[in-house]
Amino acid sequence: MLPLLSSTTDALSSGGTELLNLAVETTTNEDAPDTGGLADFLRGFFGPLFLVIVSIVAVFFLFTREITRFAQFIILAIFIGIVFYVPGIIEVIAVALARAMGVSTE
Repeated sequence: MLPLLSSTTDALSSGGTELLNLAVETTTNEDAPDTGGLADFLRGFFGPLFLVIVSIVAVFFLFTREITRFAQFIILAIFIGIVFYVPGIIEVIAVALARAMGVSTE
């Protein structure tokens, strides 16, 4: 049984190396799912669905002759499409806004 200590250095100096081993064992979990291709899968799945929905709504606005709403919708759809299809754009925009406001981004 480990005594209650105020810091990790106290635990290690008093011979509590099993505490360090326990921490290392719990952080390396080999049963975790591989999520490396999750973003690509979701982009490949929802991308065509997004394009179909945008096309249907755009055709609806054109047939009802609402040109102003059509233009607004297309601009919004282009913006959402850029955010959706370009993976690093959110980080680039955030860094650019921070630099424009004078915040250090280093």
